[in-house]
Amino acid sequence: MPYIQYIGKKFNKSSLDIIEKANIILDSYAHQGFDLTLRQLYYQFVSKNWLPNTDRSYKRLGSVVNDARLAGLIDWGSIVDRTRNLRSLSHWDSPGEIIGSAADSFRLNKWEDQSCYCETWIEKDALIGVIEGPCNAYDVPYFSCRGYTSQSEMWRAARRFKDHSAGKDSRLIYLSDHDPSGLDMKEDIVKRFETFIAGFVVVKRIGLTMDQINQYHLPPNPAKVTDSRSMHYIQIYGAESWELDALDPTVLSDLVRDEITSYINFDRLEDRKKEEENGRDLLEKCANRWSDVREFLE
Repeated sequence: MPYIQYIGKKFNKSSLDIIEKANIILDSYAHQGFDLTLRQLYYQFVSKNWLPNTDRSYKRLGSVVNDARLAGLIDWGSIVDRTRNLRSLSHWDSPGEIIGSAADSFRLNKWEDQSCYCETWIEKDALIGVIEGPCNAYDVPYFSCRGYTSQSEMWRAARRFKDHSAGKDSRLIYLSDHDPSGLDMKEDIVKRFETFIAGFVVVKRIGLTMDQINQYHLPPNPAKVTDSRSMHYIQIYGAESWELDALDPTVLSDLVRDEITSYINFDRLEDRKKEEENGRDLLEKCANRWSDVREFLE
């Protein structure tokens, strides 16, 4: 990964300490296959008592990390912005090349022979990369709600579940912050599914829970008193709330993986994988002998 210097800058002792600790955290997660958002990095500092949990600390960390990257002291690839992405068309040098690429991406629906249809939804777009691994590993569609899900996407989701769930159970794995809105979002999803396809989808919220907050000693934030749902929340949980970002990415990923695998018949999954591999081999043979294929077709 690139350490590229664009500016010359001298850092004071406290800033160098932050940079050193940031690299320790980022390197540790890189070895596990994770990159982090700035918010996730910040919560790692807070959980280790390296920074207090305040807006001022978050802004300070962001400023130091930004300058350190520009000075070539932090890997540019280790911190990501998952909410902004370039989109473009794909290009190929030959038809044979695209067939070879198709072989790499050829997939059969692993859930066609399973007894249920499953999706994973998460409140925050910034955490989509954390659930991507286990969802892709088991061919589970995943979705960032970005807060309350729009009516358009809820309607599309309802149609999708209905189409995929003929004769099957339907399971929606859901994750959100533990705050007034985060808890209400799950209920909102349930109610709107009831409107569109009553009884079809079981929504299971697997995080963030109070058990996880207590188990992992997650740092609290003040409850959002401007939220219209805050009074009911504070009556039950008190004046503190917790963000999903504070949960260790490996723990979050494992939560999703464990829930997904609890629905899987692995004998059927292995049969489907073998069928998929046969199709991939056929495409690779076609790509490797493209000149012969082209000559035959012409």
